[in-house]
Amino acid sequence: MGSTDSTSTGRTAAARDRDTEGRARNARPRDGLGRPLPYGAEGVPRQPEGVVRRPEESVAEAQRLLDAGRPFHAHEVFEDAWKSGPERERELWRGLAQLAVGLTHAARGNATGGARLLRRGAGAVEEWAAGAEDRPHGIDLPGVIAWARELAGAVERGDGPVDAGARAPRLRGTS
Repeated sequence: MGSTDSTSTGRTAAARDRDTEGRARNARPRDGLGRPLPYGAEGVPRQPEGVVRRPEESVAEAQRLLDAGRPFHAHEVFEDAWKSGPERERELWRGLAQLAVGLTHAARGNATGGARLLRRGAGAVEEWAAGAEDRPHGIDLPGVIAWARELAGAVERGDGPVDAGARAPRLRGTS
């Protein structure tokens, strides 16, 4: 099969979504939880990739997305911070990204994956905080860790569907 063979969608391999470097990029629209929708469907706006923000801007943008019930998109903001930030903070941002993905899975109904990622992210953030401050960039790490562990337990107990916006963490505490 060559690069122009038909796929199940009727698109050709040569027409697959690629970025300028040739890496695969799925341009399909997505819903608020990041699930792909059919081509041509109306989805929610995607987060631009590779944006370099000040840490406080990353926290504010991620909180806005979490409050809007879009944890998948918040994870992309944290991922940008993880990839563009200082080496010493990478584990913090990676842990926050895992928490957002855990909330995404829980909201999609994947209790096992959701609880696992919530706990993994909480552990990564807690481990990072052990050698650092409790409120880097204004983030209430003890509160976020407690939120993640509480939600992981609720998801495992089957306490009902998870509304991502209603269950979003308060990154800066009660603000």
